[in-house]
Amino acid sequence: MKVLLVNGSSRQNGCTNAALCQVERALQEEGIETEMFFVGNEALPDCIACRKCRETGRCVFNDAVNDFVEKAGSADGFVFGSPVYYAHPSGRLLTFMDRAFYSGGSAFAYKPAAAVLSARRAGTTASFDVINKYFTICSMPVVSSTYWNHVYGAQPEEVQEDKEGLMTMYNIGKNMAWLLKCIALGKEQGLAHPENPKVLTNFIR
Repeated sequence: MKVLLVNGSSRQNGCTNAALCQVERALQEEGIETEMFFVGNEALPDCIACRKCRETGRCVFNDAVNDFVEKAGSADGFVFGSPVYYAHPSGRLLTFMDRAFYSGGSAFAYKPAAAVLSARRAGTTASFDVINKYFTICSMPVVSSTYWNHVYGAQPEEVQEDKEGLMTMYNIGKNMAWLLKCIALGKEQGLAHPENPKVLTNFIR
């Protein structure tokens, strides 16, 4: 079993990474393979709704998004991390997730996922809600912890002082590992995920 941990910060070794490392530690203790995926700090184009991915299965912008979606196909779970900017996740991560989930939604369906936020002070719960919406539109079980999934600190060393936040990150990893193992046991017993029908309607006047 493998979990991809996505760092949506522009700073590869900042506060978001400090939080993700705690989740990773717990997963590895449970025998779960992990991989950190840094979105990067280069410019990312937004989705332009060209729908070419419906024909090719890939986004027309050949960058980190396509690399990630390819990895996502063989992953069993995901953790998406972001700093908080103006009570919102980073625009970089949202652009990344818009394109990844639109072009490669089938790679995420029915796989557990968690959102992780870092902030100096506030805006974490609003940001938490934004990221979780990507999971719920793809039939992904949302992994919780023992508190809301965030840490506090303006610098990584300050995050290390947030003992409750670090515990929360660690417990995400433990809960993720437990859920992945439950899903694996279910598959061994012939229990498949549901095949949910989809109906799309547009309401106009």
